[in-house]
Amino acid sequence: MTTSHWFALITDRRQSGPVTPPADASPRLPELSDIRAVVCDVYGTLFSSGVGDISLATEENRDAALRGVLADNRIRVTRAAAKSRLDQSLHAIIHYQQSKLRARGTEFPEVDIRSVWAELISELATSGQIETDAAIDIDTLVIDYETKVNPTQPMPGLTETLAELRARGIILSIISNAQFYTPLLFEAFLEKNSAELGFCSDCNVWSYQELAGKPSQQLYRLAAERLHAHHGLSPQQCLYIGNDMRNDIWPAQAIGFRTALFAGDRLSLRRRPEHPACSNLRPDAELTQLAQICQLLPASLA
Repeated sequence: MTTSHWFALITDRRQSGPVTPPADASPRLPELSDIRAVVCDVYGTLFSSGVGDISLATEENRDAALRGVLADNRIRVTRAAAKSRLDQSLHAIIHYQQSKLRARGTEFPEVDIRSVWAELISELATSGQIETDAAIDIDTLVIDYETKVNPTQPMPGLTETLAELRARGIILSIISNAQFYTPLLFEAFLEKNSAELGFCSDCNVWSYQELAGKPSQQLYRLAAERLHAHHGLSPQQCLYIGNDMRNDIWPAQAIGFRTALFAGDRLSLRRRPEHPACSNLRPDAELTQLAQICQLLPASLA
């Protein structure tokens, strides 16, 4: 399947309704000195999503969606699967692959969802629960499913904010819980890939590539190392922006990044006051609109 078809799935199933901040959210925008880079989360920060993260983060009943994806891709579900929850098989494989990584010492394991789906299709075929005469494209199955269960849309002001940060000479990069389809959001919605939008490909950190997920400090440490190696920056010169106090703000501060909580989307904001790591945690700033990033930074780096 072509990438243009994937883009169509992403945009045609975009999240409906406006992005709105929680009623109790209010901006706190001190000017932060000597910030040379802005490092961003993706889900819930740059893009609003139905579950506030990638769909691996939820175990809601997705059986109908999964069966729909199989049907759309000419894969027949047999009578042998009539009483089965196929999505439970999907979740079980995710947990099994995570447990293997955890046994090797990864505290917060992440999977590559393509290997999960390949194992799922093999398991269902071997047990006689599915049949097909068509060639199976795992990447398309994954994107078809993700766009059904987790529709997305750009946060308001995303394009303009990125353009303004680039114009000021700010380095841009990403630390995200992600899968291979996550970078496609930029090109599908904004018609430019992440590099064309100014994100440093050498500095981006994607969880599925590292097989570790947030709130692992490993991801933030790796980002700090890359920003130093490629741009000579210290963590204190980097502002990290995310919507989750535990997954974003806590590990970013532990590595030494300056931090801003994005509180602009009621679907994704996670304050987590009950979590021990977050009870006394305070980000440097709080945003209710992406454009407010620019108010935190000097007008010029000169």
